[in-house]
Amino acid sequence: MSGSHRATEYPPYEPMQEPVYGVPQQSHEAPYAAYEPYQQPVAQEYYGEYRQTADGYSGTYEQSFQPFQPYVVEPEPGYQAPAHQEPVFHEPSVYQETAYQEPAYQEPAYQEPVYEQPVYDQPAPVEPLASVTPLAAAAPEPGGRAAARGRRRKAKPKRHGKAVMAGTALLVAAAAGWYTVGQDGTKSVAAAADGPGPEGVSKPDHPVTPDPAAVQAAADRQAAPAAAGRSETRPDGSLAAIPGLGASFTAKIPATTTQVVVATGQGKDTDKNSVTLWTRTPEGRWLAGETWQGHNGKNGWTTDHNEGDLRSPIGVFDLTDAGGRNANPGSKLPYDKDASFVVSGTGFFGDQLAGSFDYVVAINYNRVAGSSPLDMRRPMGSKKGGGIWLHVDHDGPTHGCVSIPEDKMAQLIRTLDPAAHPVIVMGDATSLAA
Repeated sequence: MSGSHRATEYPPYEPMQEPVYGVPQQSHEAPYAAYEPYQQPVAQEYYGEYRQTADGYSGTYEQSFQPFQPYVVEPEPGYQAPAHQEPVFHEPSVYQETAYQEPAYQEPAYQEPVYEQPVYDQPAPVEPLASVTPLAAAAPEPGGRAAARGRRRKAKPKRHGKAVMAGTALLVAAAAGWYTVGQDGTKSVAAAADGPGPEGVSKPDHPVTPDPAAVQAAADRQAAPAAAGRSETRPDGSLAAIPGLGASFTAKIPATTTQVVVATGQGKDTDKNSVTLWTRTPEGRWLAGETWQGHNGKNGWTTDHNEGDLRSPIGVFDLTDAGGRNANPGSKLPYDKDASFVVSGTGFFGDQLAGSFDYVVAINYNRVAGSSPLDMRRPMGSKKGGGIWLHVDHDGPTHGCVSIPEDKMAQLIRTLDPAAHPVIVMGDATSLAA
């Protein structure tokens, strides 16, 4: 027996096959003879059965259909449906309004208020200083200067002559305006308008003979018209006279006038001025309003105005009528709203004139008072000119009128009152101070 020979023979080696795991698939072989589309059963119940075979998940369906029978609820035996009845409408009851009764008013009981008297602390009494010796108690030095003055002093003459002279001085002082008598006629107080009187007059118990020159100067001041330079301002701002107006122009202001418009320029040949409305108080003093800057004639002022001289007339003139292209701003004077109050073009220095006559107040120079500012009647003749107005400023000189800003013109028209008999005093400062 050879070592290479084996007695037992084995079958040849075959590798082991890995088992294949898979999901059993359903057979698609249908036992039907031909394919028919599915039809949804209508109102039928479905009954089916699925069978599993030994070689896989396959099977057949056995279906049986029965017609659907709806469920009907039968009424109980002996039930009767209620008979239909028509609803009965009931008329609402008649509404009766309850009569309203006004509640009785009861006057509230008045209770007198209780006032408590304030309690004031009494000041502590002041004790006199015992260490101070009154001057009257001091004894004069014997044989000193007092004794020497006593030896040289002469006997006093009788005072009846000086009393007469003192009475005369008081009368002169009263006439000069140094003293005024109160309303009760019993008190004399120092006048504050022109300051205190001469030295010594403030002590009526010990009068002295006044200086004749001082008395004469005081009398001259009293006789002269009030000047603005010496009129002191009171706490209310009033003055005894309008500043800048001399005796002649002050005298031309009517006594019934309580509104004065003062338009004055620095020089006789200047075209710029300032305008101020003054109001007279019941005491005869003057209160100043606002001061507005404006213009007058291109060549200045004149006392002899003529047509075309481009100067504004100097004088005191009434103000009675107003008007303009704009609506009445609230004038107390007669106001004439007219589209004829219109001007166009440019002024002497290229200033625009449009709107200059939106508001005007007629200055009664060579015109008929009580008529519209457009009235062309000239009582002194056309040669003396006319149509001199207060109107809206156009930032340039005029032909003879006085101009102020538009808002100030509207304010002036609202302020002027016929009952105050308003006037305008116009001219250069030197002329008005005469």
